[in-house]
Amino acid sequence: MNFALPHDHVGITVTPENLEPTVRWYADHLGFTVDRRFAAHGTTFVFLTAGDVRIELLSGASVPGRPPVTDVLASMDPQRLHHFCLAVPDLDEAVSHLSDRGVPLCGGPMEISAVGRRIAFVTDNLGTVIELSGPGTRPSGRED
Repeated sequence: MNFALPHDHVGITVTPENLEPTVRWYADHLGFTVDRRFAAHGTTFVFLTAGDVRIELLSGASVPGRPPVTDVLASMDPQRLHHFCLAVPDLDEAVSHLSDRGVPLCGGPMEISAVGRRIAFVTDNLGTVIELSGPGTRPSGRED
């Protein structure tokens, strides 16, 4: 069976007390705006957009958090979504922009010549890992 699967959004669960700080984090650091906000089934939903990218924040009951990610390679757990990726036209500019706003890297920048991209990783205020991917060298056919 073949059918189109266009990407729609990434969903991130948020405790009620972290909903507004998370909306502000994505607005202040990555330029997202609130597209839609509503409540249903005991959950508050906030859709954030930046260009074609949509993030859905889902806020319901509070649950314990994870420890902060400080090393992206040590954060891999094979049983969950690890990160989502945002394409940027200039990785160095994006990293500088985030650094100026107090957002530290937890990985990179690094060249991935096999795919012709340079990447770096940050986390949002909740610890969600976000990959930033920008142009790099052309693919070489080997892994770095």
